[in-house]
Order: sequence, then C-alpha cells, then structure tokens
Amino acid sequence: MRQGAAVQTELANPPPAPSGLRLVQTVARARAPLGHILQEMGAITGEQLLRALRLQARQKGYLGDTLVAHGFATEAQITAALARQYGTGLLDRDSPAPDPGLMDALGVQTCLSDLCLPWLRAGDVTLIASARPAEFERLRPHLQTLYGPVAMAVISESDLHEVILRTRRSRLELWAQTCVAEAESCRAMQSRRFGRTIALIFAALLVLLALFPATVLKVLTVFTTIVLVLIALLKLAAATAAHRRRAAPPSSRRRFRARKPVVSIMVPLYREPEVVPRLVNRLSRLTWPRELLDILLVVEEHDTTTRAALRKQVLPRWIRVIPVPDAPLKTKPRALNFAMLFARGSIIGVYDAEDAPDPDQIHKVVHCFQDGPPELACVQGVLDFYNARANWLSRCFTIEYASWFRIILPGMERLGLAVPLGGTTLFFRRDILEGLGGWDAHNVTEDADLGIRLARHGYYTQLLNTVTQEEANCRPWPWIKQRSRWLKGYAATWLVHMRAPATLWRQLGAKRFLGVQLLFLGTLIQFTFAPLLWSFWLMLIGLGHPLQDSFSTLAMLGFLGAFIFAEIVTLSIGYLALRTRRHRSLRLWLPALHAYFPLAVLAAYKALWELVRAPFFWDKTAHGAHDAECDSVIMVRPAT
Repeated sequence: MRQGAAVQTELANPPPAPSGLRLVQTVARARAPLGHILQEMGAITGEQLLRALRLQARQKGYLGDTLVAHGFATEAQITAALARQYGTGLLDRDSPAPDPGLMDALGVQTCLSDLCLPWLRAGDVTLIASARPAEFERLRPHLQTLYGPVAMAVISESDLHEVILRTRRSRLELWAQTCVAEAESCRAMQSRRFGRTIALIFAALLVLLALFPATVLKVLTVFTTIVLVLIALLKLAAATAAHRRRAAPPSSRRRFRARKPVVSIMVPLYREPEVVPRLVNRLSRLTWPRELLDILLVVEEHDTTTRAALRKQVLPRWIRVIPVPDAPLKTKPRALNFAMLFARGSIIGVYDAEDAPDPDQIHKVVHCFQDGPPELACVQGVLDFYNARANWLSRCFTIEYASWFRIILPGMERLGLAVPLGGTTLFFRRDILEGLGGWDAHNVTEDADLGIRLARHGYYTQLLNTVTQEEANCRPWPWIKQRSRWLKGYAATWLVHMRAPATLWRQLGAKRFLGVQLLFLGTLIQFTFAPLLWSFWLMLIGLGHPLQDSFSTLAMLGFLGAFIFAEIVTLSIGYLALRTRRHRSLRLWLPALHAYFPLAVLAAYKALWELVRAPFFWDKTAHGAHDAECDSVIMVRPAT
C-alpha cells in the first residue's frame, strides 16, 4: 500500500482544486497501452502480449484478464500496471477501512457489479477505488451525482471483494436470504401459523376418513384416477411434441456470432471434500476459452473439511473459491445468491459438485442464447448418470431421468408450458436472473420454483441437447431423503404461486396455469394416494377390488382402463427415452419401475411431515460413493 498511502495522504490534506483533482484529469492524456507497460515492468514477453491480443480481439473481455487466465501475468502485476497507465495510486485490502456510509450511498450490489468502491472523502473530493479503470468514465456521471467531484485509485478485484465482504458482510448475507420478493418467496412458511394450518388440514382429512371411510375412499379414488389420467395425457402430449422437429433460427442469425462473452459457473459444495480433485479435473475438460471462464466453487464458511481440501488443491487461475458466511439457513439457493454477487459473467451457470459436463457444453449454450430471442432466459441441459448400472435402483433412476430430460421437459417446452428446472446444468442471462431476485433461498426445490417465476414474468426456458453426467443416488434411504426434499419443494412452490390464483392465471394464461396444477399438485396427489391406485392390481390378477360393491361394473372397468392406460404411457415414454446406444440395454429394466416408484410414496409422506415440522430443512444428498466410475464412462461416452 505504498502508493495507496501516498494517495491517502494527498487527499487527507488536499491541495487547491486543479491539482487536487489530478487523479481524474488524467483521462485527457494519451495513455501508454497496458501491454507495453507490462513489458517495461518485465512482467510479460512480446510473444505473450501478441497471443493475448489475438485472443482478446475475438472476445468480450479485458486484456488483463486474458493475461492472468493464461498465467502470463499475476493479478498484482496487472493492478500495478493499471495504476501506472492511469497515473493514479493503489489501494488494497490492508489500506485503512473505507467509509461504510459512502459505500451504502452507491449500494453494495452496485459496488460489486461495477467493481468500484467509494473509499473516503477528502475536502470536496471523494476517492473511488476501481478494479476496472477503463469503465470509470462511464460511471463518472452517476458517481458525481452522488458524491460531487471524484478521484480514482486502482484496486485489484480480489482485494475489492475482500474489503466489501469485511465491511458489509451482514448486509450481503441478509440479501442472499431475502432477494426474492416476499410475494414470490416461501419464507413466510417459517411462521407457526403456517405449520398449524397445514397440520389442521391433515388432521381434518384423517377425521373425515375415520368417520366416513367408505365415502372418503370413493371420493379419493375418483379424484386420484382423474388426476392420473390427466397427468398421463400431459406426458403423452409432451412425448408427441418432443418428437417434432424444432424450427431452426433464421440463417442470418445463425451466421452471425457475437464476440464471446464471459460465462460464470457456480458450483456449490457442502461437506464433500473427496470430490474436489475430480471436480477440478472435470471442469478442466471444458473447452470454453479460459480468459472467459469464471468458475466459482461455493462453500459454506464453516465447512472446514471442504475448505481444507480446496486449499490443498492447486486451482487454475480461472477457478475461485467463494466462502458463504455462516447463518442458520443453509441452503443451496442461499449460497448461489451470495456467490452470484461476485460473478463476472453475463451468463450465469450452475453445476453440482459431482457433475461431468460435455467438454463443448458452454459453446452450445452461448450459441443457443445468441440465436434465441431476448425472452430466452434459461438454457437447461440434459442430465444423465455415469453409474447407471450400479444396481437396480440406479437403473430405474436413469430410466426416470431419461424420460424426464429427453422426452417430457423438451415436450413441455415445445407445448409452451412452464418448465420446472433441474438443479444443475442451468444457464441464465444474468440481467434477467438478477431482475427476478435470483433464487428463493428458503425453497428446497429452488430450481423448479425459478422455472415457474421465469414463466410468470414472460420468459421461457429452452432444453438443449448437451449432456452432463452425474452420480445416481442408488441407495434406498438416501434416495427417499432426496426425493422427499424434491416433493416438499414441489408442495412449497405450489403453495407460494397459488397465493393469488387469479394473478397466476393472468400471468401464465389458461394452458400454462393448468400445466402448473398438473405438474406440481398432480404429482403430490399421485404419490400421496398411490396406494389407492395400486389396488387395481388386485383386479388384474383376478382378486376383485375392495370398492367393487360401491361402483358399477362399468365404472370399475373404467378405473382399471385408466390405470392400464397410465402404465402404458409411462413404460412407452421410458422405452422411447432409452433409444441412445448407451441406454438401450436398460429397456429390459422397465418392469422394475413398479418396485421403484413405491419408494416415492414413502418420500411423499416424509415430505408432508417435514412441510409442517421443518419446511426449510435441506436433506443433503451425499455424493462420491461412485465417483471413481465417472472418468471411465465419460471418456468412452458416444455422441448424443
């Protein structure tokens, strides 16, 4: 902080106005190119500079970032060279603390997005620390409106982040939990009133069942069967739509490719130190230019084991670790909201810690955004499993995922329905994501909730044929715990968006509104009352049915026909989804789904109990049990 101390001293005892504003008047002078300054400093060679300039010409980015990403120069060297280029001083994390009031006037989020930090006032001049001095002139009018005359000093991006975290940690932590508007968040469910209301509803149903068992069972059987048929019809329509050829964008748009943007990818980790080395290896296979790749490994501050593993790992320069401040609420969406504040990219992606994405995935995502209209807010990739053949449970899980990501979701997109997102291989336009407030930190299926919020605000999601391999949860109890979290999140999402049904109808339209009802409420109904549907197996094997005296023979045959129809649709979609060469052999395991889906019934009951007792409890899925299988699978994976 030698130069920074000089700046502090100068501004603490400001000279007359003209020389006091020396730092901001340098804009009028011709500046030496940054690359030449770095060469004079001995930081880079001429060959390195030429290579960096060639890369920068095709991309959106700064020369300094390119040099750092390729290891040609350090961040400290770039910062020192920028200070020389702009004829100003340096500030760093060891400088005297900035004035919090000045920071609040601009806004902490603006400080992070613009990488500028109001530091102190000296007389009538406000010193602004900037990690992007090339952007300072663009920001100057707004800064002068807030502060009057301003002067610039240079600070590194990492030091700016550290200073802001140290100064406004609690404010950032609170924002990460509450950034979604309360009307679209489920955080009101933490009230005792909500828990009591849900408990009373369940109790009332049990009382009715005890007092009028035959009537209640008849009504529930009819209701559940209707829901079953409607969901089967939705699946059938989605399967039909999924096989329609997607209309290609206009050829003129396909020929034009804008300069490549910076892509930030956030990878949350929680108590999984064993996956760190393999995670870094898999991310290193991505072929997106390193100077435009911004990987943020997001880890809870108190997760000492994972943080220790990260410290032992030699991370590439394009990978950063973002510690999330400790708080009672520990959820993935809260961590993502916090980390997004520090992301550099105009496209924000999310991977899980055990993911192995296709190497060219980001190229496809960026082209998809460039070819798409402004309303395209999210691109969702296909999820698959590298341990698909570990046991019968992993095989069934693979069949279910293939049906969901290769048939049902693409079909829903082409039908114009709201698409519930998966938790990984998601990419967003940053401005749209920030405009919606990011993720609901209290929702344990924040991905599905965000998909509905995107649709409510006029945006849409596109499914992209690029695959990310991950680890199938193939042990029964962990599978039930994971599925119960998903179903609890479905319930919370439905309750949140149905607070104002008329508003939801108006925003989504009739078709998408009904789609949301079937997808969220219908799924919960189907699993909760599945034992009523299973009773129709008794008719198939000739044992009759407990309610056969309560309905006519024709009605019972109608129930049985509906049940068989739904089974045929599920198995047929599974068969079609397994058409890839790697998955065809799993078609023999389709009948095993009849033993697989009953596990989801147990998960549904666990989810409903937790909805009352612990709506925000995040039942963490353990990863790494089959991690060693990943590399051998992805190295031989055929093209999809």
